[in-house]
Amino acid sequence: MAKRRAWEDEEDEAAEAPPVPCWLCGRDLGEVVEYHHPVPKSRGGKAREPVHPICHRTIHAHFTNSELARTNGDPQALRDHPEVAKFLTWVAGKPADFNAPTKKKDR
Repeated sequence: MAKRRAWEDEEDEAAEAPPVPCWLCGRDLGEVVEYHHPVPKSRGGKAREPVHPICHRTIHAHFTNSELARTNGDPQALRDHPEVAKFLTWVAGKPADFNAPTKKKDR
């Protein structure tokens, strides 16, 4: 039996960890990860969910904090929004660290 070094065990653990999916789109996360409060902190939310930066910008481009609070942290409620659904279809085939400008909705 070969002797193992401590850093070799760390590499094995990192390789075995399952990829974490984005809270909004469900794609695996890349190197850059942001955290979204499904219920905004200003409305008493404490939970944070990992998201792609482009998904995070899309959420805040289409929803105010009041609207996000009314969804009660349900990602499906955001996915059902017509503009977000269109975005999710478009981003589905993109790599994890894909980045592009985000169009704000007219308010």
